Amino acid sequence: MTATLPESERQEARPSRPARTVRLGGDRMSFRVRPRMAAVYGSLLLATVAVFTTSLMVGDYRISLPDVLLALGGRGERLDVFFVQGVRLPRAWTAVLVGAGLGAAGAVFQSLSRNPLGSPDIIGFTGGAATGAVLTILVLGGGMLATSFGAVIGGVATAVLVYLLALKKGVQGYRLILVGIGINAMLMAARDYLLTRADLTEAMAAQVWMIGSLNGRDWGQVIAVAVGVAVLLPVVLALGPRLRLMEMGEDTAHALGVPTQATQVIALITASALTGVAIAVAGPVGFIALAAPQLARRLARADGTTLFGAALMGAFLLVIADLAAQRILAPTQLPVGVLTAIIGGGYLIWLLHREWRTGRA
Repeated sequence: MTATLPESERQEARPSRPARTVRLGGDRMSFRVRPRMAAVYGSLLLATVAVFTTSLMVGDYRISLPDVLLALGGRGERLDVFFVQGVRLPRAWTAVLVGAGLGAAGAVFQSLSRNPLGSPDIIGFTGGAATGAVLTILVLGGGMLATSFGAVIGGVATAVLVYLLALKKGVQGYRLILVGIGINAMLMAARDYLLTRADLTEAMAAQVWMIGSLNGRDWGQVIAVAVGVAVLLPVVLALGPRLRLMEMGEDTAHALGVPTQATQVIALITASALTGVAIAVAGPVGFIALAAPQLARRLARADGTTLFGAALMGAFLLVIADLAAQRILAPTQLPVGVLTAIIGGGYLIWLLHREWRTGRA
């Protein structure tokens, strides 16, 4: 694995059309718009809304689109209102928010490591959050709120540990990934040991949580993840320009005035907390953080990190994966973590094969 983005990949990611500069307020405000990127982001948003709406309609109790719209406003049949507002809407919002958080966090880690394998699933931050949550469930006997805090603290603590162990004249991508893989293996061993020492009921509860599922999510969990994403996602998006400069190399970024080490620390802690917030309500759902940043960047043909695009792609992937998990073996519902793990395993094999063919693994 190397820590640089190869020239072939840069050529592949070049935008097909030049960006346009839009000026507002008599040149007091201006920003660049790339037509293809805007089209991709708009399509992702529309696709997410379409799948979101479909998830409110289908199920063992089917509801037509007009009745769904009535139920959203609190009108119509009482059973429709119950299923839409009390059951399906919280689950769909949880999928959108968790997917957006994991997608953006994955883009930060891949940018810092400058490697498509540098997702929180691979380098241990997801494992740290999961271990913190399992420790809270099995040792402290905590409820949902305590489990959420345990997941966030576990993810951030793992990020700090990996950063300190990988720190040597700055943090190189390959070193961050290798240290993270080692820490992840140790966390998995600690988690398995805790499960062997727990009684059967607690061990089963922890095991169910670790699969990753959105079944039975309520408005309290929606509010919890919404607050976390609303606080952390803007910080991550604000770091985007710095992260794109750092992808050109730390020396170049430093020469352009970017405080590289401070940016790395803030980005790692913020993205780890975002991962912890997402995992706290859904469990360790794999594949999203790994695939969303790459899919968004390739579709948009962007030449650097696309944090907003990764968040949109993550939301779309998780909401469609959850709908498939509900309906693919209906009436039996699969935990969404099972489906994303199956698809993610195939994606990881393809990614490793591609890296091997291009001489980067």
